[in-house]
Amino acid sequence: MNPVRLTGRAAIGLARMVGRVAIFAGRGLARAGAHPSELARQVLHIGWLSLPVVGLTALFTGAALALQIHSGGERFQASDVVPAIVAIGMVRELGPVLGGLMVAARVASAIAAELGTMRVTEQIDALVTLSTDPVGWLVSPRLWAAILCVPVLVGVGDVIGIMGGWLIGVNVLGFNSAVYIANSWAFLEGWDVVSGLIKGAAFGLIVALSGCWFGMTTGGGAAGVGRATTSAVVAASVGILAANFVLTGLFF
Repeated sequence: MNPVRLTGRAAIGLARMVGRVAIFAGRGLARAGAHPSELARQVLHIGWLSLPVVGLTALFTGAALALQIHSGGERFQASDVVPAIVAIGMVRELGPVLGGLMVAARVASAIAAELGTMRVTEQIDALVTLSTDPVGWLVSPRLWAAILCVPVLVGVGDVIGIMGGWLIGVNVLGFNSAVYIANSWAFLEGWDVVSGLIKGAAFGLIVALSGCWFGMTTGGGAAGVGRATTSAVVAASVGILAANFVLTGLFF
């Protein structure tokens, strides 16, 4: 019976962990607007300061996608579909996923390191002593800032990625500029764009929640902060890819 017992113990532990994280997220989301100044600071940190890395990632992705689609399309005499596929691929899939992963690499690690350091140096305990809710002060602004900012970053990344494909298409592959732009927008539908923005909001929640959870539950001094930072980035990245699969199945 030992294998059965171990399986049951693992399942119960997983269910308990999921419940704890869900309650933690619910408490954080429920405190929306409690500290607007801190929310504004986190919007600057998560949104504005993440724009360069998201923009560069989208630019090179769109350019590489145009080259790859043109190379593959020539085998089937279908290279004219480059503008449409670049646009659809960016707004539906690559823009949200790569934008989310770049934000996860930058933001989840920073949140986990900051909150983890506060935990091991007992600053969070000091907040409790001063009758300040740590979740409302530290977690809620980060969750809501990520939910609000990542869709904006995804939208900007979509535009930059399509521009990257346009630059390569016109200057390298020989497309007419006006025709390329017209074909890019002709095959896009409103739901393509909206679905990508919804994915961005979900990915933002995953990123901030991973950073906050591992940061707030840090223990073990400096080594614990390092483990929390690594775990936050890994959890956010895997969560984004899993959520992308689920949302794509629901949307399309």
